[in-house]
Amino acid sequence: MMKQLGKNKLFKKLFFIFLFITSAACLGSGIGYYTFSLPDLNEITRLETYRPPLITRIFSADNKLIKELYYEKRIRHNTDHFSKDLVNALIVTEDRNFYSHSGLSPRGIARAIVKDIIAMSFVEGASTITQQLAKTLFLSPEKKIKRKLIEMLLAFQIERRYTKKEILGLYLNQVYFGSGAYGAESAAKTYFNKSACELELNEAALIAGMPKAPSYLSPLNNPKAAKQRRNQVLYNMVSTGTISKREYNQARKAGLSLESEKENNDDYVWFVNYIKKKLEKEVGYDLLYKSGLTINTSLNSKIQSYVEKAVEKNMADLEKRMKAKNINAKPECAVVVLDVKTRKVLAMTGGRNFSESKFNRAVMAKRQPGSAFKPFVYALALKNGYSQNSALRDAPSIFSVKGQKPWRPENFSKTYSGEITMRKALSDSKNIPAVRLLEKLGPEKLSKMIKKFGISTHTGNTLSLALGAYETKLLELTNAFSVFPGKGIFKEPSFVENIIRDNSVIFEKTDFAEKRIYPEKEAAVLSDMLKAVMTEGTGRSGQINSHPLAGKTGTTDNFRDALFIGFSPSVAAGVWVGCDDNTSLGYPETGARAALPIWKDIMEKIIKDQKYPEYFPVPEGMVFKNFDPNSGEFISSNENKGVRGMFIKEKVNQ
Repeated sequence: MMKQLGKNKLFKKLFFIFLFITSAACLGSGIGYYTFSLPDLNEITRLETYRPPLITRIFSADNKLIKELYYEKRIRHNTDHFSKDLVNALIVTEDRNFYSHSGLSPRGIARAIVKDIIAMSFVEGASTITQQLAKTLFLSPEKKIKRKLIEMLLAFQIERRYTKKEILGLYLNQVYFGSGAYGAESAAKTYFNKSACELELNEAALIAGMPKAPSYLSPLNNPKAAKQRRNQVLYNMVSTGTISKREYNQARKAGLSLESEKENNDDYVWFVNYIKKKLEKEVGYDLLYKSGLTINTSLNSKIQSYVEKAVEKNMADLEKRMKAKNINAKPECAVVVLDVKTRKVLAMTGGRNFSESKFNRAVMAKRQPGSAFKPFVYALALKNGYSQNSALRDAPSIFSVKGQKPWRPENFSKTYSGEITMRKALSDSKNIPAVRLLEKLGPEKLSKMIKKFGISTHTGNTLSLALGAYETKLLELTNAFSVFPGKGIFKEPSFVENIIRDNSVIFEKTDFAEKRIYPEKEAAVLSDMLKAVMTEGTGRSGQINSHPLAGKTGTTDNFRDALFIGFSPSVAAGVWVGCDDNTSLGYPETGARAALPIWKDIMEKIIKDQKYPEYFPVPEGMVFKNFDPNSGEFISSNENKGVRGMFIKEKVNQ
């Protein structure tokens, strides 16, 4: 039995010797024939137009990198960009005769044949940098003689067509360096958070040693092995005279000093994830992930940080209050901040923790807006000839609708004021006057109007529409509110400013889609009425140093949803708070208590950053008059009584 095993082993060794001698002979003949007779290999022409997958980079409006998207994490540069230490370290480690050979290393081939015969397996590749490039670009990593022969032929052809400098540049941009980093620039960012042109000697040596076994030698996976390999590269450099002994000793003593490129801040994850999915559909996966796009967005990183801090602080307080009432549900939150003039989305968060739940409540959740929907009832009224001092009846009422059971809504406060103005009914968020008004105007008219405001979710034609009984999305609702300070103009909210590829703009946002959907004068009056919510009504706690602000609270039955949608002259923000399973937040978590504090914290910081005071626009033909908030009767401004409101001059004089 032992003799038979010995014979098999000897036979296998003899076979490998025969195989490599035959291969060498064939190789010599093949190369000779190829060099003098064969036309160019078709594969080599791919280098002329070859574009490796590149990193797409997403930037905020204030030019902060907020995300990188990639199929392979790669940043391309020309050869001159890379540090001299990196180039030298790579050559002495991977291919010392790089500048003198024509694509193959005879010594390397001979050495590999000997090692493979001894091991009776393909253990040594004998690859030059040019061969490695050919293999990486065109071939599979399988260890077969046919593949190796083609690799060598391709290496020869690459050497014929390109300079050593060009080959080195292709290699440095193409090779895998572990931990998802393709190319030396990406490796420098991944391991040291710096550019490949800024690498110190010890850092360059570490990266140069990685192509041999990139996953194993990654300092993020195996720091001990990475350091040992780095020191070997440094030894190669000093032994060849590439660096001095002093430089060698200094670099060898250095620690790994890793400073991995910081992963994109979670503060931006909701915004980024939304535009990523949107662009996957609009521009396609390959273009988005492989083309090295530069995507400039509308996101304001400073405002986004204000949003995240406000949510974290106030939601933690809310959760404590809920636990004190033995409510164990976890409340969630969504926030949208828009530029009033352009409708650019300046900030967005769709929840408290993206890793726990990727459901974006700002753009996907459909929830009842409650009283935050009432401004649209009054907007319809203003459009139909009413003024903010028009009288409405606030008293217990039963509403009969054909084909439906009698409906008896109540005011949240359970109290009634008799006759009051539209302004007071809105600022105090009275239910009965809003329903009475809609009964006169017709719910079908309101349903038709709000679609023009961009609210696409289903709305019925019942009187309960006045109280926000139908579900809406926060982004749509906030954008609809922006029409009032935006002079009655509607624009779709936008996230992306432009997309650039190879220094050419392939997409750019335009404002051609804007359209007037509501009269400018009535929009100014409605904004004035919403200012009263902040100064006289349910939003009083949201006032900020007499700065002009407007908005509306919203609370749904049993405190399941709490909202505040409001705006300054330049910025609109919407906040929703609730539980995903519709669990109650508990009494008395109204929009003013659960949502408004988040809104205020955000707006306070935005206002503080502004250089100049702001004022709501006043169109031509408007007048301001004092009037009694209950009866609506005008009062002489000299009496300093009542409230002061905006009116359309021509309607006042009628």
